[in-house]
Amino acid sequence: MTAELVRGQNHPLSEARLEIRVSAGTPVVAAATLSDESGRIHGVEWVAHPGAPTLPGVEVSRQAVADHRLAVDLDAVAETVHRVSVLLALPTGVGGPVDFGSLAAPVVAVTGLDGTEVAGFTLTGLGPESAVVALELYRRQGAWKVRAIGQGYAGGLADLLTDQGLAQAHRLASAINEAVAQGVARSVPAPPSRTADGDRSRQTTASALGPDQAASPYGGQGAQTASDPYQGSQGNPVPQGAADAVASYSTGPADPSATTQPGTPAASGTGGPVDYSHPRRRNTAPAPPPAAPPAEPGRPAQPVAGDATGWSMDERLYNQVWGMFEDLARSTAAYRSAVDFADTRMDRELDEVLSDPRSRIGGQGDAARESARAKHAQLVDQARQVLDRDLAHLAAEADVVEPALPPAYARWDNPAWHAYRVPMEMPMALRLGDLHLPESDRLRIPMLIRLPLERGLWIDSGRTGSPDGSFLDSHELRRLALDSAVAHTARLLAVHPADEFTVHVLDPAGSGAQAFAPLVHSGVLAAPPAMGAAGVADILTRLTEHVDLVQMAVRGGAADSLPPDFDTAHQLLVVNDFPHGFDDRAVTRLRYLADEGPAVGVHLMLVADREDAAGYGPLLDPLWRGLMRLTPVPEDHLADPWVGHAWTYEPALLPPGSQVLQQVLAQVAEARRLWRK
Repeated sequence: MTAELVRGQNHPLSEARLEIRVSAGTPVVAAATLSDESGRIHGVEWVAHPGAPTLPGVEVSRQAVADHRLAVDLDAVAETVHRVSVLLALPTGVGGPVDFGSLAAPVVAVTGLDGTEVAGFTLTGLGPESAVVALELYRRQGAWKVRAIGQGYAGGLADLLTDQGLAQAHRLASAINEAVAQGVARSVPAPPSRTADGDRSRQTTASALGPDQAASPYGGQGAQTASDPYQGSQGNPVPQGAADAVASYSTGPADPSATTQPGTPAASGTGGPVDYSHPRRRNTAPAPPPAAPPAEPGRPAQPVAGDATGWSMDERLYNQVWGMFEDLARSTAAYRSAVDFADTRMDRELDEVLSDPRSRIGGQGDAARESARAKHAQLVDQARQVLDRDLAHLAAEADVVEPALPPAYARWDNPAWHAYRVPMEMPMALRLGDLHLPESDRLRIPMLIRLPLERGLWIDSGRTGSPDGSFLDSHELRRLALDSAVAHTARLLAVHPADEFTVHVLDPAGSGAQAFAPLVHSGVLAAPPAMGAAGVADILTRLTEHVDLVQMAVRGGAADSLPPDFDTAHQLLVVNDFPHGFDDRAVTRLRYLADEGPAVGVHLMLVADREDAAGYGPLLDPLWRGLMRLTPVPEDHLADPWVGHAWTYEPALLPPGSQVLQQVLAQVAEARRLWRK
């Protein structure tokens, strides 16, 4: 169960021994500071850095690399330590980038020792900063939590450490940079990695094999044996197309045929091609995936649904879908980087032509310009061929995966819903819609989120920047937003056991009566939608008391002593047309539910236009940041944590005229009636 954090958001930690994994895409310095209750560092001995990598309870890397693993044992830190801050900085004096704004957003994840991810944070929005406090682990009422920070400093480590109260900040920053520079000077290339027997590597952006050698459409012999499958020989997960472009740019070949083509190994002696496959798309789990059908002579094996790791078919399908998502992200990144290189190279060659007056005009200049454009077209065509190959592989996989998905992962038009039965246990994840990129408009990847929900949902009923340029009036958008909320609510009800999910609806003005009718008439709601100020106050009071009671029981170790009539099911509060009908007290309670509710099984779904809440000023900003924004129409507002693509989200709406929603809700209502007997 992974919590995807945003700036300022926190998450409880249930384990003391943790790993903090950093993926930055370029070598960075990782450090950690220990501080007291006020956030101040008492001296240089409270900082773990490459020159002094070990402190009680904390250990960091000795070198600047693209991927770090920091070890933390919270039970071993001193009692005077109340915060452990994780710092990232770009090394100076080694010829690398000078600010985070020119790089893909770094990703920081807190994991258990078994690799299970507890919380993740993508550091978006950085610009001229060269050092950043990524996150902090802090004590709160005897327990530890993690908070996403993302505070950057244009002045680098010196300014960062000064801000944390360290008197010797500039001296320590110089010592850290010197230690990193010495580490770079001592470093040697890693030996070529060897293929692990039996691993199925998914290489959609680079393959060193010929077409007759591939064991599957994605390659089968190039798997890295490192624990992080995105590391190449140097541990730098740069997309292959970008690596090829850099290699071509540095050598500057005049002949396009001498340029390393995107999608092929950049050079020999670098440890082989980088494996960009998803970490859970490997056949190492105890439950083996289905065997692929035998391939025809001269053709690769066909994709198989469930061809990923996992203990069950649902888990294998979940891992396979997310593997497809990441493969598409990295293939597209490789293509875009190759196109950027081709553009840069053509601009450079054209500048050279224009800078020489003798070749600026006349036949010689025209020939040079035509040659530059031809090289550009050839490089772009080569990159597009590689991308088209990868898209064809992923499309073939999607064709076999989509029909095999269980109801929780399936579209509403999937035949799986016609065989739907109320489950006995909650699934791993839930489908909220589809994702795609402009380069692969026909390929849709299911958007799956883990259950139970770690964040509430905000269904945006305001004006959106739809990629197709369509325009809908406000009334139509509000109707579509309500339809989306009802569809998401019905899906949540359908994937939970009969006694484990309770839905409350707040409709202060009664404007959603028609949209909520399927939920009301089927009898799956805890009570009819509450209306008016009295209804808002009643439901918010009851849910706030619910959260308080569960929190007190858990903290007191008396979870089994809750009242006999206490509803232990997960609670979902659907609020229509927020903030209409909410006074300041109600808004405060709603923010409390959004912050504290998910940890004790109380979840929030808002149907709202943010512009309507402008009168509250910045009061509601933390609420919006803490919710996952979904739109009722396609919009490219979601970003992946690897390369930061803007993905177009399409909501999971019911097909026009379909009766599947009523059929599913009827089964849920009947299962609840039988359970209450």
